[in-house]
Amino acid sequence: MSKTILMTGSATGFGAGVVIGLAKQGHRVIATVENWTQKTLLINKAEEAGVELTVEKLDYLEDDDINEIVRKYGDKVDILSLNAATGETGPVAEIPIKRIKRVFDVNVFKTIEIAQKFSKIFVAKGKGKIIFTSSIAGFFTFKYLGPYVASKHALEGLVQTMQLELEDTGVTVATINPGPFSTGFNHRMYDTALQWIDPNVHFTDPEEIKKIQDQFINGGIEFDPQGMIDFMIEKIPADKHKFRNVYPEDVLPDVKSYEASLWIKEVGK
Repeated sequence: MSKTILMTGSATGFGAGVVIGLAKQGHRVIATVENWTQKTLLINKAEEAGVELTVEKLDYLEDDDINEIVRKYGDKVDILSLNAATGETGPVAEIPIKRIKRVFDVNVFKTIEIAQKFSKIFVAKGKGKIIFTSSIAGFFTFKYLGPYVASKHALEGLVQTMQLELEDTGVTVATINPGPFSTGFNHRMYDTALQWIDPNVHFTDPEEIKKIQDQFINGGIEFDPQGMIDFMIEKIPADKHKFRNVYPEDVLPDVKSYEASLWIKEVGK
């Protein structure tokens, strides 16, 4: 059955592949991107793929953009896929707080604000679905990824609570939790620390951050994104699935082992 799906963060990463794939399945897709250049590029990609997309600008940090999207499409959308995110890296003990705040503004506060606006409409209709692109970083930690990891932990807590609060309203709430994929997002995120960290000022050696970045780029940690794209194309329009949708499932044992290890980990001397 064809559905109307609005997906944010559709320009890069998984987004472009997912919205084009959903359109190929016959869904009406409203794909939002952060800026006008991305809008032009995505329209061209859709034309090359032979599919029809409605592409709109939605910068999470622009209230006018949010309000216009809700005004135009709020009562037309069956499924809201909140996929947009940003990231910053650097040692938690030294990273400027304004950089952490920006990550939370996009990944948590504005993401939830948009979800709230659509929730009101969905609850009034007695149906609808909100699916958040979270991350395995929502229940896992990585060195120098503190701001991003913390934002996804916060998002997980809010979304889990929202699901409990809306489960009797006819509104479905769920998460998709990607592992590490070679979309370029992780590489760009590690670059952010190198914009501000100064060995003459900070005690963290920038070379240590570069080593972690190199592990992502050359260490075989990341997966081919096409598998994740296909997984999202399957889950986003589905009527029924798990609340938390982790892919690839191969990472689950590592995640569970990591969480268990924190209960017995000792610190101090």
